[in-house]
Amino acid sequence: MRISTKGRFAVNAMVDLALRESAGPVALATIGRRQGISLSYLEQLFGGLRTAGLVQSSRGPGGGYRLGRAPVDISVADIVLAVDDGDLPVDHRPGAPATAALWLRLAEAMRQEMAAISLHSLVEAQSERGEPVAAPPPRRAIAPLPTARRPHTTAPNSVFALASSMGC
Repeated sequence: MRISTKGRFAVNAMVDLALRESAGPVALATIGRRQGISLSYLEQLFGGLRTAGLVQSSRGPGGGYRLGRAPVDISVADIVLAVDDGDLPVDHRPGAPATAALWLRLAEAMRQEMAAISLHSLVEAQSERGEPVAAPPPRRAIAPLPTARRPHTTAPNSVFALASSMGC
């Protein structure tokens, strides 16, 4: 059995989200910058996570994602299964029935192990390592555009004014 790239990226993104959601909804673009994951790929992953109820989204200014459940109630298996279409990939090739049974037993053991690891425990381990949690940048207030002053000129403002200024 192996964990897909989608599963690994989803777990990393969920840890990132859990670490930072206390400051408000987290934008996928900021998760992508920190984790080195493209925005379009994250949108695909978070679509599956949202469908599974692991995250909630909010739109508009200040929108983003929040966890859909408490971190202690989300397991690594929940995350991986949400993005891998409900099935953990099993790496087995056609062969003897005895080895097929072995791969299925190992896949089940791995599923049980991943179900025992909570998102909360991963967040705690990250915090214990002392890795910094970046605060979101302060939002700037929208300032009105400066009003443009009309330039003062003595030049004629039409062809007719130009002709009359030339004495025609």
